[in-house]
Parts: sequence; structure tokens; C-alpha cells
Amino acid sequence: MLPHKFREEPEQPTSGVTRRGLVTGALTGLVISFVFTPTAARAAPPPAKKQEKAAPSSFLRIAPDGVVTVLIGHSEMGQGIFTGLAMCICDELGGDWSKMRSEHAPASVVYAHPAFHMQMTGGSSSQWSEFDRYRNVGATAREMLVQAAANRWKVAPASCRVEKGIVLNGSQRATFGELAVDAMKLTPPATVKLKDPSEWTMIGKPMRRIDGPEKITGKAVFGMDVQFADLRTALVLRAPTFGSTLVDFDATEAMKVPGVEKVVKVPTGVAVVAKHFWAAKVGRDAVKARWTAPPDGGVDTQRQMAEYRKLARQPGPTSAKGDADAALGRAKNKIELEYDFPYLAHSPMEPLNCTVKVTGDRAEIWTGTQFQGVDQGAAAKILGIPQDHVEVHTTYLGGGFGRRGNFASDFTAEATEVAKAAGVPVKTVWTREDDIKGGYYRSSFVHHIEIGTDDKGNPTAWKHGVVGQSIMAGTPMAAMMVKHDIDESSVEGLLESPYIEGVRDKKVTLHSPKNPVPVLWWRSVGNTHTAFVLETAVDELATAAKKDALQFRLDLLKEKPRHHALLKAAAEKAGWGKPLPAGHGHGLAIHESFGSIVAQVAEVSIEKGKIKVHKVTCFVDCGLAVNPMAVEAQLQGSIAFGLSAAMHGAITLKDGKVEQSNFNDYPILRMHEMPRVDAVIQPSNAKMGGVGEPATAVIAPAVANAVFAVTGKRLRSLPFKLEGSAT
Repeated sequence: MLPHKFREEPEQPTSGVTRRGLVTGALTGLVISFVFTPTAARAAPPPAKKQEKAAPSSFLRIAPDGVVTVLIGHSEMGQGIFTGLAMCICDELGGDWSKMRSEHAPASVVYAHPAFHMQMTGGSSSQWSEFDRYRNVGATAREMLVQAAANRWKVAPASCRVEKGIVLNGSQRATFGELAVDAMKLTPPATVKLKDPSEWTMIGKPMRRIDGPEKITGKAVFGMDVQFADLRTALVLRAPTFGSTLVDFDATEAMKVPGVEKVVKVPTGVAVVAKHFWAAKVGRDAVKARWTAPPDGGVDTQRQMAEYRKLARQPGPTSAKGDADAALGRAKNKIELEYDFPYLAHSPMEPLNCTVKVTGDRAEIWTGTQFQGVDQGAAAKILGIPQDHVEVHTTYLGGGFGRRGNFASDFTAEATEVAKAAGVPVKTVWTREDDIKGGYYRSSFVHHIEIGTDDKGNPTAWKHGVVGQSIMAGTPMAAMMVKHDIDESSVEGLLESPYIEGVRDKKVTLHSPKNPVPVLWWRSVGNTHTAFVLETAVDELATAAKKDALQFRLDLLKEKPRHHALLKAAAEKAGWGKPLPAGHGHGLAIHESFGSIVAQVAEVSIEKGKIKVHKVTCFVDCGLAVNPMAVEAQLQGSIAFGLSAAMHGAITLKDGKVEQSNFNDYPILRMHEMPRVDAVIQPSNAKMGGVGEPATAVIAPAVANAVFAVTGKRLRSLPFKLEGSAT
């Protein structure tokens, strides 16, 4: 979700149990808290002293019945972090996996992400950022349990061993649950020795999801499932065009709908509060509202793209090395290419929703969010109460992809405004149509590039113009991410590309026009368009040089051993160069993002004038794969997500209005369109990277290159359209 720029090494954790934590745990067993060093939360707002003492960043709890619960500050939205982090603790602890549990932590500054310095989930970072810290707490708990057993048996701790939740010494045995209270009374060791990788019994092994049974049986609680006595449901009538504001409204007909109780004005529009969803929906449809006209007639996609194409060729904020223009003049050959990318909606399976209950000077919020602390602060400001008086209950997220992590806290803030205006507990629900039309899209982009080559077809000059809205401007991340008017998330993957890195003369120019359409990170962020441009452009260079697309890339990547090895392995696995069924073709792509490298080979044919993707061979080098099963699932899911956008995804606007409304006109990938995916994890000693996003950006260029292999047509606009494709 967040760009790779933010990937940094987390602060080294410290471990220990606070006096207050020990008292709290007296009735529940062993509590191990692990807290941030002061510098780790340097970018987060200072908490109230009382809150800081009471809430460690995360803790392990061992109950008398032996159940081990890990309170996790990251959101479980399908990526498997409840399982991956629990595995780290369980392995070091020597626990019984059948007794491991994970729970969402409350919102608090002490749960700040060790690299991002705020409580959040995104950037494909949860596993690598917490790896050492969670292992550390597991080892701390293990040593305390062993010490408790040794004290009970009057033996040396070194004579004891731990196996699946039991401490053993010869014929003596005691379960973690039996030792928990005694262990809690001990002073935690100042330092602990972590297991050598050769001693791991779980880390690196495929493990089924710890939250799987809950979700399979329907017991899992998502935001939409929240229900309690006297809870009302609200839908908000929002502006039909971006940039418009409410003039006035008439709720007479809405109040006649059975079940509708209140119609209230909120900053985003008109909220209809009812006893149940359908009453709120019918009531909202009955509200008559007048809105101001959108500025400049509203955003129009065709007009916008024409403006973007002009801007892409003009001077602007630039990152350059050498003299690309002069080098282009000297080049033996030159190619000029243009690409365009539409706005994209996130379309998570669970539409946005948020439940808010206000009681005096305190509030409770139930929602699936990626930004607990930001949402907590937004609600507190709206209600005029201290931030620590807002309790956030993070539910399971039915998909996020970046949409539920928003510095504007749009859906949480709106729900808080509704509850405040209505004076009752309210669940504010977005319909699918609200979700599609509601904004915060992946930005629309245009790329224009000119590449000069030598007599062997290798790039010697690279001039690249990019146009698209900034997602960082105006956010707390702008200070770090927007330098010299260049939003690095808009151009990530370009200048650091291994293809361009060795080009002496290169220039990337970025224009970031502003308009009322709200934009946000979208799974894989800027890589979703930069990877496509790079990998299809390099494919065109290979064709122009009359060289094999694989060998051409391998030659360019000869100084990048990880890229070289991964691409070669993926191609060999896919059968690159071997005969395919008639009408089938291969295309490949490789891209690095979020600390991981992904190579894909797509096998494609054209059936009844439409692209059919039969198979995708996907290799990833992500360093250590804590849970290979989760990594494979993320690769498969990323390919489905990226392919859905490549084949179908486009949000278009006319006169300021979004033209799409639901899955009938903003379709997502259907089951019959999903290719077979062979996901392979390349053994690697590299630093651990992320896996939730990197594969999303690679599938579109791999398919586009395969289409060229079959048809001789180049696809430079997304979503794919075969008619009128470039040759």
C-alpha cells in the first residue's frame, strides 16, 4: 500500500514487563510486554502519560489453560499477519500451535510501526518490520517459564527443555498454563538468546491460517457484522460530483419511509438514520438535495487525458543525470512511446463501514481500518474529547488494498460526524455504488518516453515524462516523499530501475496536476504504472534489436545477480523458448518493489477476440519466507488483483460525475478468467522484503508482452483493448 521508499530497518526492540502490566496479568497468567525504544515512535504524537504507562506496544499473554494470545498492532485484512507473527512467537517460545491465538490491539501510540512510526498496516511491511521483535518476546517468555519450572523443581534452568507448550526435566513436566502465574512474578531477563535458524521448527514452514477456522465457520467479526442493542444504520447522500457542496435539502419524503428516524446534515452530505439498512437506503433515495456546480464544469476523463498528454512532453520538476536530450541526438536509434492509465477503485469485498457509539466524553469505534491511530485522532477532534477517550475496536478487514488507510480518515470521520449529529450509536454503511463513486482512487497517469540506443539496441539515453496526481501532497508524508515538487511515489521504480540505472544520460520529469478527485495509494502504489511502462518498453527495445526478450533482459541485468537468477529461473520453469500450443504466446516481466523482486511469465492466447491468460509462472525473491503458504497465497491474490485491473479496471468521469456504479460496469476478474498460477519462492539470503503488493505490478506487463508475441500488437493503454493497438 505505502511506497517502498519507507522501507527501513526497524529500531531494535527492548523487552520487559511493566509493574502495572504484572498487576494486570495476575489473574490471567504470564504477560510479556515489548515496547518501542523512544526513537521508534519519534514521528508519532506524544500520548498522555497515563496511556503510555498502561498500554505497551504489544504483549504476549499465557493463560492458566495454556492458551497463548498475541495482541497485534497490525490489521488482519487477508494477508496472514495474524499467522506470521504468531509463528515467530510460537517458534521461539516452543509453544503448542493449537493453543496460539491472535487479537487486534487497540489504538495507541505505543503500537506504532517500528519503521513508519505510527500505528498502521501497509507497505508490505508488517512481517519484516516485526520479525525480530516478536521472536524476542517469544524467547523472553520461554526463559521465564523455564526459570519458573527450575525454581519449582529446584534444578538448574539449563537442565530443562521446552516442547510444544510443556517444560520438561527428566520425568518432570509442567505446562505453560501451570507455570504462567509463577513465571509472571519473575523479573524478565535483560537480554535473551534467539534460536539459530537451524533450530526453527515453524519459521520457514508452510502453516495454515490461524484465523482460517473463524472465517470458514462465519464466526469472524468484520466491521459489517458489528451489532448491538439500539444500534442504528445510516447511509449518506454525498455530492454527485467531486468538488460540489450541499446547498440545501428536503427530507419530507425520506421521513415518511417506515424505519427512518432522523435525517441530519453532515460535512459530507445528508445522513439518513434508520432502524435497518433498507430503510436507510430507501430514505436516502427519497431525499431531495441541491448541490453547487462542480468547478470548471467538473473533471472529464477525455479532456483530462488530452491535457496530460500535452503536459508529459513539457518541462517540469525533473530528476536527471547527464544530458538526456543531447544523448538522444547522438543515439544510433530512437523509439518514442506513450502510455495511459485510468483511475482505479480499490473495490474491497467488504464495502466501507464504521460503527460509532458516543457516551458522554468517551467514544467507541468499530471498523476495519489500516490507520487506527489516525482514525482515533480524527474522531477525537470531531467530538472535542481527548484522543485516549476514543477506543478503536479493529475488526477483521474484508480487504483493504490501501483504501482503509487514509490520512483524511474519510469513512471513520464521516461515521463520527453522523453519530454526533444523530445522538445515537450508528453504523454508517457505504453501498457498493458509494464505494465505486466515492473517490480515493489510484491516480490516472500518462507516460511519454524517448529512448536512444546504441548499435546493439542497448539504451544510451532515457527521457521520461510522467503526469498524474500526487497522493502524498497535503499529507503528513509529504515532507519525506515530495522533494523539489516530485512525489516519489509517482515515479517509484523508474530511476532505480536496473534497466535505467546504467544509462549515463537520463531524465525523469513529473507533473502533478491538481483536481477535486481524491486519490490514494492502491495496491503496489506507483509501481502499478511504472513497472508496466518499463517492462513493455524494454520488450520493445528487444524487438527493435531483433533479440530474444529473455536474453535481452538478462544481458541488461548481468550486474544484478538476484534479478538475473530470478528471471532465468522463472523462464526455465515456464518453458520459455519451448513450443506452445497453436495460438499461444509467452510474455515476461520482472520488477523490484517493497524489498522483493518478482518475475512472471504469462501464457496467453486470443479467444473470440478477447485475451485469455492460461497460466502465470511467478517467482519471488523476498528473502526469508516466514510462512511459505501465505507468501504463495499473496502472489496468487496479487496476480488476480492486478489482472483484474489490467483486463477491466477503469474509473472514468464526465462533467465531474463517475460513470461507473457497480460490478456491472466496473467488473472484477471472474473465476473463468483466472489463470493457473505456479507460485515459486526463490531461496534467498537477502534482507526480508514484503509480499502483499509486489506481484500486482508485474502481471499486466507480462500479459501485454505475451499479447504481442501472439498478435504482433503492442498494448500501451490500460485496461487492455485489442482494437486499435499499436504495432
